[in-house]
Amino acid sequence: MNGIDVDLYNPEKDPTIAAKFSAKNHKGKAACKAAIFEEFGMPQYDIPLISMISRFADHKGFDLVKYVFDEIVATDMQVVILGSGEHQYEDFFQEMHWRYPDKVGFYKGYNPTLAKKIYAGSDMFLMPSKSEPCGLAQMIAARYGTVPIVRATGGLKDSIIDAGDDGIGFTFQSYNAHDMLDAIRRAKAYYDNKSDWSKLMTRGMKTDFSWAASAKLYIGLYKELTGE
Repeated sequence: MNGIDVDLYNPEKDPTIAAKFSAKNHKGKAACKAAIFEEFGMPQYDIPLISMISRFADHKGFDLVKYVFDEIVATDMQVVILGSGEHQYEDFFQEMHWRYPDKVGFYKGYNPTLAKKIYAGSDMFLMPSKSEPCGLAQMIAARYGTVPIVRATGGLKDSIIDAGDDGIGFTFQSYNAHDMLDAIRRAKAYYDNKSDWSKLMTRGMKTDFSWAASAKLYIGLYKELTGE
């Protein structure tokens, strides 16, 4: 796997987010969540906020999201999407924002400052890729206490273990919209138990996704291949 810059992505020190928080003290995350709703001009309900930050392309799983989007909203969630790419998805998410103005926020384009605010303020992060050699967004989300929901493929499978196995997120196996929806519903049920959810957030925030950890694995592989 690749790694992330744990100094750049650090909720204890990040000057761009509404409030600081840590694996030991999650209190500031509520202020970060409130700031997202203010940013997008949406009312805040006492339900999970699930987000996506990505280039809009088929292999990123947006065809699955499009297929069951109404059901995701009906699961009693609010959704925020940031990204750009294929026009069919740009148009679709704009339409969903118009259809569900109190439930769906959409920013077309890429804004790194807003992206960090979304990572910090969301409850869950959806990444249903058809293929993903490594992926960084799921690591960044976990760093900010935002629980990843991913398809178990490539680097997503390597980095995110399902909560049912004492992991840090929720996974689904087949490239299927309803399997993805089932993972989202499992996450929602877990979210409703605040104690379990807090522990899940903490495990994710404590996971070492730094380049230092990845470098050790690269060095180990090199030594194995060279016989050193």
